[in-house]
Amino acid sequence: MEANVRWVALTAVAPVAWGANYFVTHEFLPADHPLYGAALRALPAGLVLLALCRRRPHGAWWGRSAVLGLLNVSVFFFLVFTASQLLPTSVAATVMAASPLIMMLAAWPLVAERPGIAHLAGAVIGLGGVCLMLLGGVGGISLPGVLASAAAVLVSSVGHVLAKRWNTGADGDIGAGVLASTAWQLTAGGLLLLPVAVAVEGAPPPMSPSALLAFCYVGLVATALAFAVWFAGLRRLPAGTVGLIGLLNPVTGVLLGTVVAGEVLTGRQLCGLALVLGAVALGRPPGRGGRASRGTAAGGGRARREGQVGAAQSSGQRTKRGKASRRG
Repeated sequence: MEANVRWVALTAVAPVAWGANYFVTHEFLPADHPLYGAALRALPAGLVLLALCRRRPHGAWWGRSAVLGLLNVSVFFFLVFTASQLLPTSVAATVMAASPLIMMLAAWPLVAERPGIAHLAGAVIGLGGVCLMLLGGVGGISLPGVLASAAAVLVSSVGHVLAKRWNTGADGDIGAGVLASTAWQLTAGGLLLLPVAVAVEGAPPPMSPSALLAFCYVGLVATALAFAVWFAGLRRLPAGTVGLIGLLNPVTGVLLGTVVAGEVLTGRQLCGLALVLGAVALGRPPGRGGRASRGTAAGGGRARREGQVGAAQSSGQRTKRGKASRRG
């Protein structure tokens, strides 16, 4: 249980970093260049992780890296950058709170994880909190921005569950496997984006010192670090738990929008915020009576049965040796 709590805390780094990423993108990165913004976020982060893990894809991972790079990086980053430029920080981050329910529904057929009652309740409560925060948010909400953010939820949920399915059992070293697969998909996604950005947006946008610092945060913290710990959490924890941890994304976005950007936090949004935090609490990993413990008990049962079989075999061998000695 303590190990699960540590993995929850580590996984929570990702949505907090992503929630802050909305503010950084909205305030400091060049507008009207979503393709370059996505490419410059993904490719440097992927290359940094490749330099750390020093492993190339092999076998089926060439194709898997391309698929995950397209879903989790190319399309997702473009949509997130677009939403961040069109929406206030709190709204852009809040729409992403629909991801727990989508992720649970995707995990059911793809990784055979049937959502539990607590996880489903948390997803519904979280969605209720999202609705309250949206209805009580700032005015002038852009419909294309909301649609871009909602599409990002759908694409990333499917991509994250596929990453969980393909990463589980990939090799014995979980940390190295997650780091390598994260590096491959970030690099693949960045390479897919770069020529499209050149063809559509022309020359790269000019960079001010503040924009360069913002890209450092976006690439190293909100991408390289955040995606590595997120996929590590997906490998260790149920998809429903990880999805509900992701609700810290809109919480961070709303708080940053209020404290730093001066956006008004209404009473309706405060109620929604409380519901979202309650939903995160419902996603805690199972205790002694949960699935993890049942798996441990099953493993213990198998060990006991194997021990009994081994004891019976040893007893039989001793009996045969005794009979042979008496015949001799």
